Amino acid sequence: MSLRLRLLKAHPAILILGSFLLLIALGTLLLKLPFSVKDQAISWTDALFTATSAVCVTGLVVVDTGTYFSRFGQCVILMLIQIGGLGLMTVSVALFQWIGKSVSFRQRMVMQDLFAHTPREDIFGLVRSIVLLTLGAELMGAVLLTVHWYPERPFLSAVYTAVFHSVSAFCNAGFALYSDSMMRYSGDILLNLTVCGLIILGGIGFPVLYDVQSRFRKQRSRKRARLSVQTKTVILTTVILIIFGAVLFAFLEQNSLKELPSLTHRILVPLFQSVTCRTAGFNTVDIASLQEATLAMMIFLMFFGASPGSCGGGVKTTTLALLSAFTLSRVRRMRRVNIFRKSIPVETVSRSLSLVLVSIGIIALVLFMLLLGKSSENPGQTGQQISFLSCFFETVSAFGTVGLSMGITGNLGIWSKYWIILMMIVGRVGVLTFSYIVVGTGVSNGIEYSEENLMIG
Repeated sequence: MSLRLRLLKAHPAILILGSFLLLIALGTLLLKLPFSVKDQAISWTDALFTATSAVCVTGLVVVDTGTYFSRFGQCVILMLIQIGGLGLMTVSVALFQWIGKSVSFRQRMVMQDLFAHTPREDIFGLVRSIVLLTLGAELMGAVLLTVHWYPERPFLSAVYTAVFHSVSAFCNAGFALYSDSMMRYSGDILLNLTVCGLIILGGIGFPVLYDVQSRFRKQRSRKRARLSVQTKTVILTTVILIIFGAVLFAFLEQNSLKELPSLTHRILVPLFQSVTCRTAGFNTVDIASLQEATLAMMIFLMFFGASPGSCGGGVKTTTLALLSAFTLSRVRRMRRVNIFRKSIPVETVSRSLSLVLVSIGIIALVLFMLLLGKSSENPGQTGQQISFLSCFFETVSAFGTVGLSMGITGNLGIWSKYWIILMMIVGRVGVLTFSYIVVGTGVSNGIEYSEENLMIG
């Protein structure tokens, strides 16, 4: 069987994973070129780690992006972020449509799995809108950030810096050209609000953006327009998580916030960290200096991450909303889970529970391997430098493709880096998609025996 026929018959999950692995391999080769770095050569492991972090829009770095890589290397990272954020299959379908080339049925199925919660006929319109929305948001963000950086940089340098951070923010990548990320701009209103806005738009999910856009179009033509349950759930959960994270951060870090120079700083820092720690990975404070309770709260936000069909990872905001609704329905002794006067299929509820349990298992496994490698690969490291909490934080950050770190990424051993690489790929591709590849997609009723009860609780 030829390679073309195998690709045509391959499951969409395999095509999604394959496209990411292909892009990672290409990015690794480009970053390994001598002119991709400024001074010293980069190792294959660090090149692979950086390429994976960029393609999976994570933002974890083992070398400083702004000082280690040349302008060419930075542009390679930017390209990987952009394509990785949209997805290689999305870019290829958009290009095929643009040049008038036909798109295969398998590619349509991939787009359906990536960006639609229900079967839809206008999948090509959705892909076209995704590309236009992405480019439009990034362009607007680049203009606003250019206004911010122009007073302190030459115009072309300001434009380049603005474009890099705009793409990185919208794609929820968290890559920055500054070694301290955004800490030096913690009190700048324009930069903070622009970056937060881009992160929210990129993390809320393309289906939601498309749904909102379609509603506005229908309202203009005086047609009846309703937002889907998916859109309502994502928007409500996102707003709640942002407010919850900002208020709790401000409460837990009230002593350190009092040391900030102005009220503007004390408002922007909690808001920025609440937005960014679910998806993006930029930071305006030193993560390692935060209280343990604050770090625990951030781990919770990173675990659930962004929304389905977005640039972010995690088990997704809809899963959190569904589990909350499921718990509430059981407390009320209701058989069905209802959200916005719609009953959610039992299969979807079961999948959400399985997703959370499998995700916790994967995180526990990788965390164990990091702790195992800490003593064998880094015998000279102290417990304060690579602690249990820092390993846990790093693992969940990689799974949620967030990119925040307590500063241990560069100190990880070679095998620990490979475990983080695997975690970033699983987090970006999705646990359910990855499970389809491992165990297959066939459905089996299994063997059914007589029932016997178990005591629980």
